[in-house]
Amino acid sequence: MSEQRIALVTGANKGIGYEIAAGLGALGWRVGVGARDRRRRELAVERLRTAGVDAFGVPLDVADDASAAAAAELVAERAGGLDVLVNNAAITGRTPQTPSTVDPATVRAVVETNVIGVIRVTNAMLPLLRRSAAPRIVNMSSSVGSLTLQTTPSVDMGPVPAAYLASKTFLNAVTVQYAKELGDTGILVNSGCPGFTATDLNGFQGVRTARQGAAIAIRLATLPADGPTGRFFDDGGTVPW
Repeated sequence: MSEQRIALVTGANKGIGYEIAAGLGALGWRVGVGARDRRRRELAVERLRTAGVDAFGVPLDVADDASAAAAAELVAERAGGLDVLVNNAAITGRTPQTPSTVDPATVRAVVETNVIGVIRVTNAMLPLLRRSAAPRIVNMSSSVGSLTLQTTPSVDMGPVPAAYLASKTFLNAVTVQYAKELGDTGILVNSGCPGFTATDLNGFQGVRTARQGAAIAIRLATLPADGPTGRFFDDGGTVPW
């Protein structure tokens, strides 16, 4: 494998995902821009390359088995391996999403992308990650998925969509299980919360910029060999499960 570190970021054509790709690229990494929309993917790669990032496009629909398998083949062919996978792609789903009103089809769609999509892409990329000298998996979660915070009376989580919230709790549980399974492989697996970031997922109502939101993923992607695994972090430190 090349000495240059290689990362794949899903949902990297815009928002936080794009800024994660840009941030890793600024560190000298080669970055695969995972996205299902061809035009947006190509524009993101063009912007990154103009900024000096060694970027390449990876057609990827995280909800499709064949797409994930093809993406792994493309990364192996174009980059020769993979050091870091950042599972960033996510959706919120249609509203309303109070538990008593949410359409079960919406829950299925959100979980398909936010949880099963992470499992699908991670498993497709694991053979490449196992060959890396410093493999890392970063799952972009949210503090709204913390059961501890959800059940703390003094914490106001706001009107968070139920399907989205549950998907992030589910994702955190999956993160812990991957960390346990891969504990003796050197692959560090962690969840990261970007904070309330202004993106199209929340109608750009967030108070943080996409670049600020990307910072935690970049930190977890570059953890040292003795870094934590199976943990949940934001810029302030550890987030309770």
